Amino acid sequence: MAAPTSKKLFSVTLRVWRQAGPSAPGKFVDYPAKDVNPDMSFLELLDVVNDGITVKGEEPIAFAHDCREGICGTCSCTINGKPHGPGKGIATCQLYMRSFQEGDTIVVEPFRAQAFPIQKDLVTDRAAFDQIQQAGGFISVRTGAAPDANSIPVPKEDADLAMDAATCIGCGACVAACKNASAMLFVAAKVSHLGLMPQGQPERDKRVLAMVQTMDAAGFGNCTNQYECSAVCPKLISHDFIARLNRDYIGATLRATFKPVTVATAGGGG
Repeated sequence: MAAPTSKKLFSVTLRVWRQAGPSAPGKFVDYPAKDVNPDMSFLELLDVVNDGITVKGEEPIAFAHDCREGICGTCSCTINGKPHGPGKGIATCQLYMRSFQEGDTIVVEPFRAQAFPIQKDLVTDRAAFDQIQQAGGFISVRTGAAPDANSIPVPKEDADLAMDAATCIGCGACVAACKNASAMLFVAAKVSHLGLMPQGQPERDKRVLAMVQTMDAAGFGNCTNQYECSAVCPKLISHDFIARLNRDYIGATLRATFKPVTVATAGGGG
């Protein structure tokens, strides 16, 4: 049996946005990275670079991470101008260094959006997403345990669409990619995955109105249907959900405007 071939190591330069705090001025700083293994993830490379920075007694690069499995949506960086970097259907933690070549300069910066203020270096505050989800509230239907929920018939098409929408990890790439910093794809996913289920119907109108209102109040921009959002979404959520959100919002607005008024009448008669 032939011996396995060794991985060819290479060198790159990281050009990283450094900013000490929300009100501090920021700038790009270059960090050379040598002997890069092509099978390293991008976050592993940041770990290695940070080790070298720390040994020199300098402040390491602040970046957000958690699961490193493309689930949590925490690892939100813009790499060479694209949220989550090159590739399709991946988060930053799923980007591997084999996507780059010897001598590349890789520009790394935080997601840029008014509603995502920079906290430090590559870390942004995405609490606005939490506020939007909280505005949606809870469902009032008691679903019980899994067997009870599964006893409610749901058309397969609706179930599949709801599952597609529910895969949203709230990373914010859609906002970072949009020239208007719109959160419509995120809100559409969160509205749709409950709006498609029978358990989500009682609060359906209230939910969409509250979430859209909170989105607007947080400072996100408007959608101009150029679909940058779905192009960079690590879960490949379709922009078709934005159309569904618009229909739900218009319907809920009309029903709230023309809601029948019950007029009380005096008793007795005759």
